[in-house]
Amino acid sequence: MSRSLPGRDRRAVRHPAPVGAVRLGTPRHVAVIGGGIAGLAAATVLAEHGSDVTLYESSDRLGGRVASWPLPGRRTMSRGFHAFFRQYYNLRALLKRTDPTLRHLVPVSDYPLQRPDGMRDSFTNLPRTPPWSVLEFVRQSDSFTLRSLAKVDVKAAMELLRVHFPGTYDDYDGESAAAFLDRLRFPPAARDLALEVFARSFFADPSDFAAGELVAMFHTYFLGSAEGLLFDVPDDDYDTCLWAPLGEHLAALGVTVRTGTPVSGLSVDDDGVRVTAAHESLAVDAVVLAADPRAARALVAGLADEPGLAVWKDGVAATYNAPPFVVVRLWLGGHVHGDRPAFLGTAGYGPLDNVSVLERFEEGAATWSRAHRGSVVELHAYACAAEVATDPQAATAVVARLLDELHRVYPETAQLQVLEQEVLVRDDCTLIGPEAWRRRPGVTTPSPRLVLAGDWVRCDYPVALMERAATTGFMAANELLAGWGAAGQDIWTVPVRGLLRPTPHPHRHLPPD
Repeated sequence: MSRSLPGRDRRAVRHPAPVGAVRLGTPRHVAVIGGGIAGLAAATVLAEHGSDVTLYESSDRLGGRVASWPLPGRRTMSRGFHAFFRQYYNLRALLKRTDPTLRHLVPVSDYPLQRPDGMRDSFTNLPRTPPWSVLEFVRQSDSFTLRSLAKVDVKAAMELLRVHFPGTYDDYDGESAAAFLDRLRFPPAARDLALEVFARSFFADPSDFAAGELVAMFHTYFLGSAEGLLFDVPDDDYDTCLWAPLGEHLAALGVTVRTGTPVSGLSVDDDGVRVTAAHESLAVDAVVLAADPRAARALVAGLADEPGLAVWKDGVAATYNAPPFVVVRLWLGGHVHGDRPAFLGTAGYGPLDNVSVLERFEEGAATWSRAHRGSVVELHAYACAAEVATDPQAATAVVARLLDELHRVYPETAQLQVLEQEVLVRDDCTLIGPEAWRRRPGVTTPSPRLVLAGDWVRCDYPVALMERAATTGFMAANELLAGWGAAGQDIWTVPVRGLLRPTPHPHRHLPPD
């Protein structure tokens, strides 16, 4: 493999950083609001190129929506399982700052997808290179039969091979993921196992989720990349092996990291930026707004209507959050069967979307498991009813149903005592709906002093979730640095064109269509 590539895919595309000086010639001070992946990515690149950075994080830990925190008894909790796909080139580039060989990311051998009728699909032992990866998956899967495949709309299926980003996002304006799946006439079982499960990983019901996002995801993970269909996971809790080391790295670069400090006010004008936090006001040259979607909307709403900002502010205000989700972590007084996978996706089990067995990969959970002779199991329910976020009784009902479904999926757990239980309910994730893609706010804004970053921000590349957060963080830093005559961070993506729209110049930047 060429050392210049971020992975094994020789068709990966490099989007070069703007040309400029290695470091800033004139000192600049930037405030980064948000200590999640997007904010950490932006702060890292800015500091590496000579900017003074003050990073604000409202919680007492870095990592944002991928944070973890300690519990009594040497246990930990987080917002749930995250898959670190090998296509996440920019997130991995960020993590390599403190873990150059990514030794803390360990492979998950499989993540089977299961339905109550016994149908189960696997992603192991498949070729990595498209289209052979998908063809072999279809050949092995019981979800596909000759009769069901004959019903597939070939014209719609060909759209998956003719993607061209960013144009593909625009092509599906107004169409939901569910409507696209209906139009595709995909076999129902395959729809549940191979597509809808992944749509729900965006914390949304497919009827509320953008078709363009689904198509981009299908391209990124299945038909457009030779990195394979499996993923890695951290070998310990997120704080221990990812974010605490990165926080130390930032401190060594001179970044002022202020955790437990929510930003309450923001002003931007031609003279500069002022950030208000903890009853203090800080004047800076620019700001990267990388807060979660709801907090970002609130800060933007408080901006004065400077020339050009009013219409843009309306666009930010029009973004909205996904329905609430529920995470239940159980410390059981006995082990689940030894052949249970580290991660199981489910369809048809009520609100249960997946089950993780944490001692299979996380060292802290494995230590607890050895000491207590039990398993640490995590359950997820995405796209819950809105009242789950505000009504404790509704949330309790979801938790009870999740436990019942766990007992259906892994019957042995019905006989195991629950020694400890933690429940987390949140509704702070973004929802990319079927509205016009170009109306979603991007990294740049009407003010050169204000840039956005996060998984809720429009990005023309085929990236999503954690990778969109890292990518827009790099892009935000690059935008500011370019304005000051400094270079930034190269960005890598999977091919931006489908197999039937071959990339003419691999490894080089492609202008948008």
